[in-house]
Amino acid sequence: MTPRRTDSSLQLLARAAGSPAALAGKMARFGRMLAGYGDGRELDARLARLLQAGVLDAAPTRIQLVVGSIDMLRFWISPASSEYYETLGIDYTFHQILRFLEEPASLADPVGFFSTRDNVIGHLMQVVHANPRYDLELLTMWDDGLAELERQVESMIAGTHPRGEAIAAIVEEPEYHGRLLAYVRVFRKDPAAPPPLRANVEGSAHWEDRERTFGSLRTSMRYFCRLPTDPMSAARHLLTVKEFPRHLGEPNPS
Repeated sequence: MTPRRTDSSLQLLARAAGSPAALAGKMARFGRMLAGYGDGRELDARLARLLQAGVLDAAPTRIQLVVGSIDMLRFWISPASSEYYETLGIDYTFHQILRFLEEPASLADPVGFFSTRDNVIGHLMQVVHANPRYDLELLTMWDDGLAELERQVESMIAGTHPRGEAIAAIVEEPEYHGRLLAYVRVFRKDPAAPPPLRANVEGSAHWEDRERTFGSLRTSMRYFCRLPTDPMSAARHLLTVKEFPRHLGEPNPS
């Protein structure tokens, strides 16, 4: 079992927060990430790189990006995570506090377009993902993104990663980093290789449509691009659509 499952709450909080110097560095990264929200040029450049690389079919508008992010959180990330933590007997709210203390920036950018390379990598190592493909595709925004992910996961497994103790306070499954490393190596050779799905998602009829839609960056942005583009229609969607709209999601290939 990981320290997340064995340490006391106070021990976990201390592990996640780290030293005062580490906490100061985290807050500085958090500030830089928030500043990125106002830098439209950087967002456009990142989307352009993903389009050029063939990772995206099309880029969403700003309104679609906002509405899609909210949908992804409320229909996929939060409910699927909450169910997972419930099966482990982990308090979801406390877990989010630990995540914030370990790396505040990891919670403030659900789509990842405003994050740094190392913030995306840290987030991947910090949380057992329902489907890690989205984040691996996201890392192709940087030329060395996937290679650096592989290097840092190897360091985490070897016990030499500088954030290792803090990440150990959060990650839920001792085998996760080994699975992630194996997938990174396969993905670098074949991006179409099937990803390892989290236990509560794999084989679940309840999550099947949402995983097929939000499990990868490409399919998530397809969903985003089907959303309203004007403010009034976007507001109407957010106020009236209360369940995952399957007609906007990825079709079942079968």
